Amino acid sequence: MSDETDTPFGEIGDLPAGGASHSHDHDDDSGHHTAGELEAVFDIPVKVSAVLGRSRMEVNDLLKLSEGSIVELDRKVGEAIDIYVNDRLVARGEVVLVEERLGVTMTEIVKDERA
Repeated sequence: MSDETDTPFGEIGDLPAGGASHSHDHDDDSGHHTAGELEAVFDIPVKVSAVLGRSRMEVNDLLKLSEGSIVELDRKVGEAIDIYVNDRLVARGEVVLVEERLGVTMTEIVKDERA
């Protein structure tokens, strides 16, 4: 028997040029990664929603709505709106006008409270 292990890649340090390796040069203990490491996910589509506010009403009242009806929301004028990515709250922001369209400026990133 030899002293070699059954590792199919030889010694741990023997990686081919350009081969993948786990290095602490690109990610630290906080989990941050460089843009190059995340490049594989850049073109994945996500749904982004900016929620101005919410309202609850009975179906009877909903059916009475028509053009020009006003629906009262649970937010006050100037209060931050919620920004969701794939139905997950990620930020809060303000509504802005961009040329002739509405946009959103992020003012606060919401930390993951599930962790």
